[in-house]
Amino acid sequence: MRVDLFDFDLPDERIALRPAEPRDSARLLVIDPHAQPVLGDHAVSDLPSFLRAGDALVFNDTKVIPAQLEGIRHREGAGGQQVSATLHMRVGASRWKAFSKPGKRIKIGDRIAFGHDGESCFLGQLDCTVEEKGEGGEVTLAFDLSGPALDEAIAAVGHIPLPPYIAAKRPDDVRDRTDYQTIYAREEGAVAAPTAGLHFTPRLFEAIDKAGVERHFVTLHVGAGTFLPVKADDTDDHKMHLESGYVSAETAAKLNAVKARGGRIICVGTTSLRLIESATADDGRIRAWAGATGIFITPGYRFKTVDILMTNFHLPRSTLFMLVSAFAGFETMQAAYKHAISTGYRFYSYGDASLLFRKDR
Repeated sequence: MRVDLFDFDLPDERIALRPAEPRDSARLLVIDPHAQPVLGDHAVSDLPSFLRAGDALVFNDTKVIPAQLEGIRHREGAGGQQVSATLHMRVGASRWKAFSKPGKRIKIGDRIAFGHDGESCFLGQLDCTVEEKGEGGEVTLAFDLSGPALDEAIAAVGHIPLPPYIAAKRPDDVRDRTDYQTIYAREEGAVAAPTAGLHFTPRLFEAIDKAGVERHFVTLHVGAGTFLPVKADDTDDHKMHLESGYVSAETAAKLNAVKARGGRIICVGTTSLRLIESATADDGRIRAWAGATGIFITPGYRFKTVDILMTNFHLPRSTLFMLVSAFAGFETMQAAYKHAISTGYRFYSYGDASLLFRKDR
């Protein structure tokens, strides 16, 4: 499909720079292609009223790490140059793939000393060597530290990697370390939050439990590639960045049992949906699964098992807007986003949410 079909104009004031307080007071646009009316304006706290006893919510329990690093590049015969790197996928105990800036000036073999404000870190000595270089500023960094020692050093000198549409308007601060994290985050490794989950509170969890709805957790470490624009003119020419994750055998069995008794699977966020769809066989059964997924969902994709999706409002021309268009229908989502913009919904990571019912269920 042509990528420009997924374009739309978003007024700058619709981009949320801070989350709603309390989190579950955010607005919730319910989108059901089979209902009349198709669109309904609600609040996230109303979510349990759209669920049934026996349904199951699937959450991504990944935890955001301070993966934005600033440092100085050193090269023999050349002076130091300030560079930044956003870690996006771990590929070994001491190696990370990252997006670097300025990407064109970094070469294989360069040494980089990371630390606050370009100063090297005495405690962690967070130094690395550029091991590989790919397209679009992507590099593989081989750190001098490994395992837990590397994790501690990254936590000491790194910043929360706010999405570019927020970072362009304000720097990260102490509050973001809490705001940009779900209350159930536990598996460290993400460089971007599974933002639909940011709306959940202990109070909302209690209401969900009282409604007889199960809660299950999977892990997909969200990478910085989620923010990259689609530069191709046609979706067939776009290549997704890989993200690693896993679904345990126990969780897979419980979700299969939900489907077998007629319950619905509701994924909280596109990350949990992409992982569940990656782990589902063609017969609709979810398998235990671990690895990297680059699944790219566009209109025409046949969903295997997910029935409902809760997600935030996404960027124009993004792979995520393509995904929701595949889920609820292209024309339905065009109308939904037009309604959201005209009625003041807040967009993107810290914005409001939508609840999508699958078109082809």
